[in-house]
Amino acid sequence: MPTASPTATTIPFEYSEGLLWIKVQVPQSARPLNFLFDTGAGLSVINNDTARALGLKTGNSISVQGVHATMTGYWPTRLTAAGGLDLPSEYLALDLSKLSHSCKRPLDGLLGADFIQGRVVEIDFASHQLRFLDAVSAVKSDTMLPLKVCDSSLCIPIRVNNRRLQWMRLDTGCATALQWVTSDIKTTPRSDRPAIGLTELAIPQAETTVFLGGKRFEHVPTGIHGNAIFPGEAGLVGNDLLSRFKTVIIDAKAGWLILSQPQSSN
Repeated sequence: MPTASPTATTIPFEYSEGLLWIKVQVPQSARPLNFLFDTGAGLSVINNDTARALGLKTGNSISVQGVHATMTGYWPTRLTAAGGLDLPSEYLALDLSKLSHSCKRPLDGLLGADFIQGRVVEIDFASHQLRFLDAVSAVKSDTMLPLKVCDSSLCIPIRVNNRRLQWMRLDTGCATALQWVTSDIKTTPRSDRPAIGLTELAIPQAETTVFLGGKRFEHVPTGIHGNAIFPGEAGLVGNDLLSRFKTVIIDAKAGWLILSQPQSSN
């Protein structure tokens, strides 16, 4: 597997409900705040209710494109974490109440793609740690996929059902394996499982074969969308697929996604 720096900064996370939960301490709150690590969000987000409870001054209102929805947010809202964590200082204040109600704990915010911009972060699904590395070296057993910036998101090339490669958003705020934009596949009834970070949707389902580099996964539960979720992107790659690997390294410096050997046969 890739070699990591022995002095890497680490942040523990809890892998629950298909999502990566991180505790954030701030001076204004006696309790730690519950944040999701959500690379599908271009900007880090703080829940409107949390911002009000902390007495934060929100910024100007802006229109925000979510998953099949447009919302009003407030940018910038400034928040400083305690404990020396190198987190963003500016957040988008947004109503996360629907997603929060679907979770088993309060949701205070999202740590988005801006949190890892220009950095190398390893998601260790085996030990439940985020590690921030100076650099990384892959070995032959690892799968390396090019990582490119699509607007403010990070995208990787995915092949589904032996079709052409398509660029999809790397989305750790998506609890399911895959959300795919296609109009010519048979689906089953909609799932009512909360699937995607900023919304709670019922989505038609299908099983697909997914290729990540040279790795093939059969019978992957896939949400099917008739229209693009985000312009120019063919879908979302979520945690149910990413967590099949022991570690996932997002090298936003060099533009690579490095996947270790799968944890078990799929």
